[in-house]
Amino acid sequence: MKAIIVNQAVPGTTEAFRRIKEKRPDIICIAGESHEDLPEIGSAADLVVNNDFVARGYLMIRTAHELGCDTFVHISFPRHMSYETMSRRVAIMKEACKEFGMNFEMETAPDPTTDVGVPGAQAYILEHVPEWIEKYGTNSAYFCTNDAHTEPLLKMLLEHGGYFIEADLPSPLMGYPGALGIDLTAEAGDFEKILAKVEAAVVEKGGAGRFGTWAYSYGYTVSAGLAEHARNVILGTSELNDIDAISAAYGVFSPGAEWNGSNYTNVDTGVKSDNVFLIYQDTYIMGDPGHYMESTKVEVPEKYFTVK
Repeated sequence: MKAIIVNQAVPGTTEAFRRIKEKRPDIICIAGESHEDLPEIGSAADLVVNNDFVARGYLMIRTAHELGCDTFVHISFPRHMSYETMSRRVAIMKEACKEFGMNFEMETAPDPTTDVGVPGAQAYILEHVPEWIEKYGTNSAYFCTNDAHTEPLLKMLLEHGGYFIEADLPSPLMGYPGALGIDLTAEAGDFEKILAKVEAAVVEKGGAGRFGTWAYSYGYTVSAGLAEHARNVILGTSELNDIDAISAAYGVFSPGAEWNGSNYTNVDTGVKSDNVFLIYQDTYIMGDPGHYMESTKVEVPEKYFTVK
């Protein structure tokens, strides 16, 4: 065994990596989408790669502005807002809305891990989205931090208007099949066919130009891309902590979609980590035809990397 990749790196991964390193310091330990404090897991892992909550906080607002939105609505709950990644992203989104002359609004929905469960949390979204559209207008874009909220949110936005730039961890499989009532059994494993079927259903429901995703599932590309990157490092063709090499490895499994990213910056110290990276895929807006927003080519202003 030469490498261990954990995706998602749930709480406990840091300790697991420490114990592995005690016995086998030669094994490369890689964390994908860590739930633990990034500097903490970075102290035990050889490499950590998370979605770029910093750049995306800015880019989602910029994309909404480019599509003609005047309001951005963030839906979450206290447990999620206690995470550094999510609270920092909200601060960045607020700042970006000021830059683009947009309104930033926050709505609270039930946490699916509480007594109401997933059904209660989803029922709340189904009930309240029409009210929010009436309150904020059809030129409002919506974002939720929880996967369980995504499907009912998409379903109601398709019916009542509004925009959806991309999910918290984007994928054409995230929320869309259930919201659209489509069966993707025949397309399983083929993301180009999956996206085409989802896109056709979105267009049929009048959602062209209002709904986005990453063309290739984030969860899938993290697992496959980090395995490819580890293999390249073991074979001696890539350096472990090279963001271009990481992006290229992800790109093997997402043809046509660009990736970008940067080193994680500790917001308290301003220090950039050598082995913790934040990465993101270009946003794809579905339509007839759909198109990439080329968000990976946009230079995120430096000030956003220290907003908290």
